Amino acid sequence: MSLKMMRRCWPLVVAAPLWLAPLAWSQTEPPPVRGLPALGDSGQLTLSEERRLGDQIARTLYRDPDYLDDPVLHAYLQAIWQPLVQAAQRRGDLPVELAERFAWEILIGRDRSVNAFALPGGYLGVYLGLIAVVSTPDELASVLAHELSHVSQRHIARLIARQNQQAPWVIGAMILGALAANAAKNVDIANAAIAGGQAVAIQSQLNFSRDMEREADRIGFGIMTEAGFDAVGFVTMFEKLQAASRLNDDGAFPYLRSHPLTTERIADMTARVPDLGAAGSRAASSGPVSAYLHAQMAARARVLSESSADRLRALTAPLRQTQGPQQDPTTLGQRYAATLAAARLRDTPLLLEGLRQLQAAPPPDAAARQALDWLHLEALLLQPADTLTPEMRDDLARLARAGLNGPDRPGLLLGAQAAQRLGADDQRLATQRLQTWTSLRPRDAMAWQTLAGLHLVQQQPVRAARAEAEARLAHLDAPGALDRLRAAQQMARSAPQVDHIELSILDARVRQTEALVREQSRDAR
Repeated sequence: MSLKMMRRCWPLVVAAPLWLAPLAWSQTEPPPVRGLPALGDSGQLTLSEERRLGDQIARTLYRDPDYLDDPVLHAYLQAIWQPLVQAAQRRGDLPVELAERFAWEILIGRDRSVNAFALPGGYLGVYLGLIAVVSTPDELASVLAHELSHVSQRHIARLIARQNQQAPWVIGAMILGALAANAAKNVDIANAAIAGGQAVAIQSQLNFSRDMEREADRIGFGIMTEAGFDAVGFVTMFEKLQAASRLNDDGAFPYLRSHPLTTERIADMTARVPDLGAAGSRAASSGPVSAYLHAQMAARARVLSESSADRLRALTAPLRQTQGPQQDPTTLGQRYAATLAAARLRDTPLLLEGLRQLQAAPPPDAAARQALDWLHLEALLLQPADTLTPEMRDDLARLARAGLNGPDRPGLLLGAQAAQRLGADDQRLATQRLQTWTSLRPRDAMAWQTLAGLHLVQQQPVRAARAEAEARLAHLDAPGALDRLRAAQQMARSAPQVDHIELSILDARVRQTEALVREQSRDAR
C-alpha cells in the first residue's frame, strides 16, 4: 500500500497535523488479541503483537517508491527526535519496556502533504511537505512530540480495544432489529435499529479519537518543552495547519469530527504559553537545533519533493540575482535550495556559483556549516565523473576523507559513495568504516547497500551479495534477503578459491533468514 493510499483509508494509524482524516495502516485484519500489560488502559495488544503489526506495515512502506532514505534529512530529524525521546523518558511518559522493545524509527515520505503519522510498534512517518512548510525546528518538534505521545500512550492498542468492545453493541443492534422486524412484519424497523446501533458505535469511536488527540497534545507539549524547544512552536504549528486545512475542511460540526477543532486546540495550547507574545517575536530557535540548520533542511525538503525540471529550474532563480553575503536563515535557505536544484539539474556552472555564494558567508553555527560540506560533496557526486575539473576532484577527495573520518552518518555514507570514484586506499578506509558502522547498526539499510557497492568496485561479488541481503533484512524483507544469500552461497562455492570463513558466515545467515521467512509467513496469515 502506497504512502498516498494511506491518507485515503481508515484505521489504526494516527495522523499528526490532525486536520486530515486518520491514516490507514493496513487493509488486513489485526492479529489475534490477548491481554495487555497493565499500563493504565484496557488495551488488548501485547507489546510484541503491536511491534509485529508495526513491522508488517513498515515492510510495505519500505518497498513503496515514495519512501525516501535521505541521510542528511534523517540526521536532522534525529537531532530533533532524540532530545524528545530522552525528555519523555525523564518525565516518565515513555516506559523503559516500550523504549527497549519498540522500533522508534522515522520514515520519510516523498510527498508534499503537510502531515505525519504514527504506526504501531514505534514507527513514525514524516512527509517532505511537513519539513518544507514549518518555519522553525520548534514547530517540527511539536509534531514529533505529538506523534511520540500517541505511541507512548498506546493509543493504537487502545483504539483496537475500543473497536472490539463496540462489536457486541453493533451485533446486538442487528439481532434486535431482526427480531423486531420479524414480529412487526416491517423490514424498516430492522434497518433503523441496525443504522442506530452503527451510529452509536461510530459516535463513540469519534469521541474516543478526539480524547486521544487531546491527550497527545498535552503530553507532547510537556515533552517538547522538557527537551528545550520553544513552546510557542506548538501554537504556531496549529495556526499553519488551520490555514492549510481551509481548502480541505467541509465545515463539519465538532461532534462529527475524529479530531478536535484546530481552534479548540490552539486555545488549549495558547493557555499553556503565558508569554506567547514575547515568544512569538523571537526570530530564531534557542533549542537544540539552530534556525540556520532548519532553513537549510526545509529548503532541502522542498527540492527533494520536486520531480519537474521546470520547477527545479525555478528554484535556481536566486543564483542569477546579484546579492550580497547571506545575513539571515531565509537567504541561506534560498541559496541552499538553488544550489541543490542546480546539482540535480546537472548544471555545473550554476552549481559552482551556488557553492561560491554559500561559502562566501558561512552560517554561524557548526552544524549548519557541516550541512554545507555535505551539500558540496553531494553536489559533486551528482555530476558525471568525466565532467569534474581537477579542482572539483580535489574537493571530492578532501570532503570524502573528512566524512569517512567523522562521526556522522551523512558524511560517512556520502564519503563512502565518493570513495568508489577514488583510489584503493580510500576504498579500503570506506569499507572498514562501513563494516564497523553496520556491526553496531545492523538496521541501517543504506549503509549495507553502500557497502555492497564498495565490494563490487573491489571485485568482491560474494561479499557484495551478502551486504545486499543484509540491506533487505534491514527493511524487513526476509524472502528477498534469502534469495541474495543463496545466490552468494552459489558464487562462494563455485569460486576458484573457496573462502571457507565467508561460506560459513553465509550458511549461518541462510539458516537464520529461513527462520525469519517462516515467521513472517505465519504473521501474514
